[in-house]
Amino acid sequence: MVKVGVLGATGMVGQRFIQLLADHPDFEIAALAASGRSAGKKYEDATTWYMNSEMPESVRDITVIETDPAQMDKDVEIVFSSLPADFAAKVEPEFAKDFVVASNASAMRMKKDIPLVIPEVNPQFLDMIEAQQKNNNWDGFIVTNPNCSTIALTLTLKPIYDNFNINRIYVSTMQAVSGAGYNGVPSMAIVDNLVPYIGGEEEKMESETLHLLGSLDGGEVKPANFSLSASCHRVPVIDGHTEAVFVELDDEVDIDKIKKTMAEFRGLPQELGLHSAPEQPVIVKEEDDRPQPRMDRMAYGGMAATVGRVRKDQAFDNSFKYVLVGHNTIRGAAGASILNAELINKQIL
Repeated sequence: MVKVGVLGATGMVGQRFIQLLADHPDFEIAALAASGRSAGKKYEDATTWYMNSEMPESVRDITVIETDPAQMDKDVEIVFSSLPADFAAKVEPEFAKDFVVASNASAMRMKKDIPLVIPEVNPQFLDMIEAQQKNNNWDGFIVTNPNCSTIALTLTLKPIYDNFNINRIYVSTMQAVSGAGYNGVPSMAIVDNLVPYIGGEEEKMESETLHLLGSLDGGEVKPANFSLSASCHRVPVIDGHTEAVFVELDDEVDIDKIKKTMAEFRGLPQELGLHSAPEQPVIVKEEDDRPQPRMDRMAYGGMAATVGRVRKDQAFDNSFKYVLVGHNTIRGAAGASILNAELINKQIL
């Protein structure tokens, strides 16, 4: 068993990490780190548990440590980071001197030599690790996963990108409140309402998607050569982001071929049989009223993206549109980092 730690263990995503890691066949939680006000307390006393299952018995009595590499158990090999971006930018490089950092934080995603990875989409970006270690004189390294809405979108676009020529994409998101953390959106702001702005979200989607679908050339990422415009909105749904996607191709669209391409898509995690890998990364629904967050967010344990309403766009030539749902704190956050770590454990450690 590989011993792991969780940074930001008391927050929403930190708790999701713990929930997903509690019975993991390859990873054992050995350390939990949080802020100074939580340090020194047993985990069950340091946090208010928000998950929809009981706090795992295995972590209740773990004493929380400060987010300091000097305090981390030296038997730990991988640390999972759910830290706020500003803090992550300071401490993740310190942890990377000695540990593998599988980060859900946004701070390091677009930095030179740091892989931004979805294992089904661009596992070859892990080749950047050697240069990262050499350039920084680190024994460990940092690997990041994208923004929650970007992951679901890019999973569905990968088979399209590999088989068709994309000209441009427009996407409009309807994002769950859990993406902002437990205290992130006041109830009076979201009940009976929609908030048409999520700070930094559109820029992340527009840059990260092209980065992920790009190519690695001499250690440099060349972004994919199409344009993408995103509009992001917060809606009164607890878990599960919904996205309406509009795609323009070079050539005439065959909808049946599009559906088949997405439904048959498999990647390296499926070939390797990684524990968290969904058997089918993209599920295609035929019902007129699917996907829906409440019905589809937990597909394959929350690790698959579900697509529906795939149809021609009658307003534009060579265009089609669809709706997707992905779980924002599982596949879009903690589950994504864990899948990255499973791939690292299989191929690098």
